[in-house]
Amino acid sequence: MSQPASPDATEIPVWDGLLRAFHWALVALVGAAIATALAGGDWMAWHARAGQAIGALLVLRLSWGLWGSRYARFTQFWPTPARLIGYLRGRSQGLGHNPLGALSVLAVLGLLLFQVGSGLVGNDEIAFTGPWAGAIDEDLSLKLTSWHRLGAKVLYGWIALHLAAIALHGVVRRHPLLRAMWTGRRPGDPAAAASRVPFWRVGLSVLLAAAAGVVAASPGLLGF
Repeated sequence: MSQPASPDATEIPVWDGLLRAFHWALVALVGAAIATALAGGDWMAWHARAGQAIGALLVLRLSWGLWGSRYARFTQFWPTPARLIGYLRGRSQGLGHNPLGALSVLAVLGLLLFQVGSGLVGNDEIAFTGPWAGAIDEDLSLKLTSWHRLGAKVLYGWIALHLAAIALHGVVRRHPLLRAMWTGRRPGDPAAAASRVPFWRVGLSVLLAAAAGVVAASPGLLGF
């Protein structure tokens, strides 16, 4: 397995600013979505807004995974069988997500996409009807709402595992992951540093995210 980096090692840029902004905004919005869902009642309107904002963030991350900086791209950390086997056998994976971390990232992105989608078309017949509920059959809407509740429980489990992994890396392996995600820097070879990304790519990802947020909240734009 990889060894803790020397405290004298040069710290190089790994996680770009947009990726870090996405990460911490997602933490805040998922926390808000959970809190408002648990509160229920009038807070469900804010739960919906949090879900729509999460949807916009997911579009941001998916687009950034295609043309973002080096360690943000899916091609850089996609957990192929060869990478997984190599990691489990102790071969160094370099900077960025290791294969197990990559599986975790992909899993939570998929789960959150389902939660946002099912929430948009959901209907609990009591306090909440998603803005896109009218676009599908009512029985399907009710079924997706029940799956949405189940997905929330799966999300709680993922959060617990994620926090445990962060603690393991920080305490046992001496890899301060939270600090790295805050500063964007980790000890490493300067030749492996992430390079700057053209500003137009940042603007395109932000524009796509904003458009997704508007569409999620306004089904009338597409005639629904």
